[in-house]
Amino acid sequence: MNTFGNIFRLTSFGESHGEAVGGVVDGMPAGIEIDLDFIQSELNRRRPGQSDLTTSRKEADKVELLSGVFEGKTTGCPIGFLVRNTSQRSNDYDNLRELFRPSHADYTYHEKYGIRDHRGGGRSSARITIARCVGGALAKLALRQLGISICAYTSKIGVYELDKDYQKYDLTQVESNAVRCPDPELAGKMEQLIRNAKGIGESIGGIVTCVIKGCPAGLGEPEFGKLHAALGHAMLTINAVKGFEYGDGFDSADKLGSVVNDVFLPNESSCEAGEPLRLHTATNHSGGIQGGISNGEDIYFRVAFKPVATILMDQQTVDIRGNAVNFKAAGRHDPCVVPRAIPVVEAMAAMTILDYYQLNKTIKL
Repeated sequence: MNTFGNIFRLTSFGESHGEAVGGVVDGMPAGIEIDLDFIQSELNRRRPGQSDLTTSRKEADKVELLSGVFEGKTTGCPIGFLVRNTSQRSNDYDNLRELFRPSHADYTYHEKYGIRDHRGGGRSSARITIARCVGGALAKLALRQLGISICAYTSKIGVYELDKDYQKYDLTQVESNAVRCPDPELAGKMEQLIRNAKGIGESIGGIVTCVIKGCPAGLGEPEFGKLHAALGHAMLTINAVKGFEYGDGFDSADKLGSVVNDVFLPNESSCEAGEPLRLHTATNHSGGIQGGISNGEDIYFRVAFKPVATILMDQQTVDIRGNAVNFKAAGRHDPCVVPRAIPVVEAMAAMTILDYYQLNKTIKL
């Protein structure tokens, strides 16, 4: 399953230490103006070496569009793209050739395929999310014409956490600091926490909150094609993700129905016969989705990321023969994946919304 989506589809390829990472996007609407600078800027938000909070691996992550674009616009044909790897240090992983690292995909890949690429995790590396960011950037360009915007931000690192109400923050400030948190004061504490973890060879996890604005009512399918299920699936395919909740999520489990019900507001003016009914709710505990279908309110959700599995300290594990081994990882690694995961979360959300928008149009025909 290296393909994501129903109508808008991304098929990705490549490994962390291979020649390149790339993909093919199919189902991109024709006539969309391609802003190559914007696509590159989305990759720049994900690329390594952005600050002292990330891995020191230096990659330009320059995207090359190979097909599906003519005179600056999409043709409706498949868009092929490539991002070349230029800064591999595969020798850093020689001591891992016959080891199974704790909490990595080494053992599971070995059992499934009988072979694995030990260099930087191969296909299981977070570097593969490059393809998602390109696909997501293309989806964002299409959604922009529909008035749909997507913004994700760091809402928790370790013990430091923002209020869950995203409306309390100025989301235009997300890119103003290295940790991508809209609260400058808390951002400073989060950054120091990551530096402290990095300084002792440790890692730390956190939470990303994502807000989708302008999504029309009616996206999503009953029963097995619910929109929140599709978003949850998209997020849970991202490396290191351990949890997903939308709307009030788990906080609603101990509440009364009268507290969390989203009451509909009467229209300010009566709806004429034949005109579409556009309702709004007084609250949005549902997170913009009811019955698995978008209701026109903001869609918001939270994604939990575990601490990065590679820590630069002595650990116990076993080798491919089952023998106990003591090892210490080498190489260049993120002490916290959350800041660089922001554009990946946005990308997966964008592809999901565009896919379901097109699916909705197709069914109505």
